[in-house]
Amino acid sequence: MRISLFLLTACLLFGLSGCKVTGIKGEIGGVKVEAKENGEKNESGTFCPPGQAKKGNC
Repeated sequence: MRISLFLLTACLLFGLSGCKVTGIKGEIGGVKVEAKENGEKNESGTFCPPGQAKKGNC
């Protein structure tokens, strides 16, 4: 019984360890929200550093 519980726990642990959320897009309370992982490319396909994006240079 202990061995099967250990194997089940190990399978769940290793099976779920590869999951990753790379982007979130939607609407919360009437506000549009879009979150991307750092280093993602912008719409034109080129990387834009966060500081430059805030200034509107990209």
